[in-house]
Amino acid sequence: MSERTTDPAEPPARGEGMDCATESFVAYRNLLFTVAYEMLGSATDAEDVLQETWLRWMKVDVAQVSDQRAYLVRITTRQSLNRLRTMKRRKEAYVGPWLPEPLLTTPDVAEDVELAESVSMALMLVLETLSPTERAVFVLREAFDVSYNEIAAAVGKSPAAVRQIAHRARHHVEARRPREAVSPGEARAVLESFQRALQTKDLQGLLDVLAPEVVVISDGGGVKQAAPRPIIGADKVARFIVGGLGKAQVALTGDPIVINGNPALLVRVDGEIDGVIAIRVEDARITGLYYVGNPKKLTHLEAETPLTLR
Repeated sequence: MSERTTDPAEPPARGEGMDCATESFVAYRNLLFTVAYEMLGSATDAEDVLQETWLRWMKVDVAQVSDQRAYLVRITTRQSLNRLRTMKRRKEAYVGPWLPEPLLTTPDVAEDVELAESVSMALMLVLETLSPTERAVFVLREAFDVSYNEIAAAVGKSPAAVRQIAHRARHHVEARRPREAVSPGEARAVLESFQRALQTKDLQGLLDVLAPEVVVISDGGGVKQAAPRPIIGADKVARFIVGGLGKAQVALTGDPIVINGNPALLVRVDGEIDGVIAIRVEDARITGLYYVGNPKKLTHLEAETPLTLR
């Protein structure tokens, strides 16, 4: 292993002593993390992929690489595909519904509509329904605008096959993603109404803000109490929330934060962090509620995670 190896989780700062390979990796680190995270839905696994990408990059003769960004994205994609297949076995043994790992994100992520949508909990959940190769192709093409030739090199397919996969994946996602983009202001207004109803245990207030077909998915990972399967319908969801709070006899608060570039709530029970609520909004009502309470998935809430599509 080269002596210049370092930990990509704590990349060195730019400086005169930095070699070309390290400087390139640091320059594209946020991009590579975003690629891995969108493919995996797990920040922890994305960081592992970056470590693997770094180790392979250190063995490359950088002087012979004409497009370093494309080369690094290719390595990251291949490592993410390997990791996806491992994660599939973990998810099959997972207790209850599985949700993506929430990230506390920087203000610029929320301001970038394209980026915020691509990492939203709602879209990330849709990506879970794709095969590993379909997900890789969709993410690289739709989010990062990678050429078909570059994607083909990354996933080990012909450009023609990649085009077919991209078309199939796009059709699949479009049929399941929100019909129209919602502005951050509208999402915050809806979330504030939900927050008031939640903290006051107001059944009618919840019914007013929930769409008739709303779906709740809660991820406790077998560690925290959660619904074992999705709950569908405004009346069932509202009664589930109010009924659960009434039985718990606890002091519950929801603090507005930005998760994955979108308005969300950090939920505290008796002052202690209990989980994160992300929402999907359509026509000024909540159509999706995603509650992540698994403590292992709440490790990226203390510091903002920089993400980028460029």
